[in-house]
Amino acid sequence: MKNIDTFDFTNKKVIVRVDFNVPLNENFEITDDTRIRAAIPTIKKILSSGGSVILMSHLGRPKNGPENKFSLKHLIPGLSKKLGVKVQFADDCIGEQAIELSKKLKPEQVLLLENLRFHKEETLGDEHFAEKLAHLADVYMNDAFGTAHRAHASTAIIAKFFPENKMFGYVMKNELININKVIKEGRKPITAILGGAKVSGKIEIINNLIDKVDNILIGGGMMFTFIKALGGNVGNSLVEDELIETAKEAMQKAEEQYVCFHIPTDTVIADKFDNNAVHKFCNAHEIPDGWMGLDIGPETGQAFTDIIESSKTILWNGPMGVFEMDNFTQGTIEVANAIVEATKNGAFSLIGGGDSVAAINKYKLQDKVSYVSTGGGAMLEFIEGKTLPGVAAIEN
Repeated sequence: MKNIDTFDFTNKKVIVRVDFNVPLNENFEITDDTRIRAAIPTIKKILSSGGSVILMSHLGRPKNGPENKFSLKHLIPGLSKKLGVKVQFADDCIGEQAIELSKKLKPEQVLLLENLRFHKEETLGDEHFAEKLAHLADVYMNDAFGTAHRAHASTAIIAKFFPENKMFGYVMKNELININKVIKEGRKPITAILGGAKVSGKIEIINNLIDKVDNILIGGGMMFTFIKALGGNVGNSLVEDELIETAKEAMQKAEEQYVCFHIPTDTVIADKFDNNAVHKFCNAHEIPDGWMGLDIGPETGQAFTDIIESSKTILWNGPMGVFEMDNFTQGTIEVANAIVEATKNGAFSLIGGGDSVAAINKYKLQDKVSYVSTGGGAMLEFIEGKTLPGVAAIEN
């Protein structure tokens, strides 16, 4: 496996799979450029080493071929400014224009290909489509951790056409290093904070973390399935009844392995799912009918803070409440601040998953934690112990 730091890129055309799936507003302006900023060091490394770069990515989920709102051409002004290079654009990722522009590409130049998902062959993992992309370049580099769990043409299949010249970019390399700092090299005590709406999205990660961590803190809508499994009254709170037995089994497994499984003791309840709803604090196990829990309460917030601040390794995935609504954001803020404090005192902290990253960015704390992952689903699957096709294609 080749290494980006030692490879000779002189006069080489490098096709890089990046994750430029960024949000755009109604004027097609980028509203969060985190993923683009993350890829800049990789691109600059290739350019400064005498190579040229062909960038490929998806954007959104186009259904029937090209759609203007999903065109990568909207990213060119911001990308050119960040790189200090005029980025060229091919209005298709394959075809004559892509071939001609890539042929003429000189060292230190950048070409951006149009949205890969304008072709259904991308998500189908079509080998012929992957081969067409491969013919544009001398070297393949995967730097899109956010799509590494997908066996798509550009993330996995294409690698077979570069048996000697394939490698990870800095985003992929750093993601794997930092996730392994939690699941393989974590200093104890290790604490996993898991929130979000549903247990169904997190049960595999919970089960896989039980033999790796010392504490599991549960928050968000998923906490009410666990509370109901313990016999509590949850009112109208979100519950996955079909997973109550699964929740019981996870708690039992944690107890058997001496892992402290922390369920909230109090909550902020509201009479409807609305920021302006009537709301108050309540015992998390005694929620009245007609009310729903939308955040952890202050007692739980303090208990979680104490555990987090005494931890040496921290993984956070999922908010503690409906943090998009101001009246139900306090629990998420308290957890974020506790992680910052622990990091300041020498702990390693990894933030992953779309909503956790959104929360850290919302509170402008991204520079005060150890690492913010760019891949939600990919990070979860990697922690669950699954093989990521985009990783295996490079390593094997």
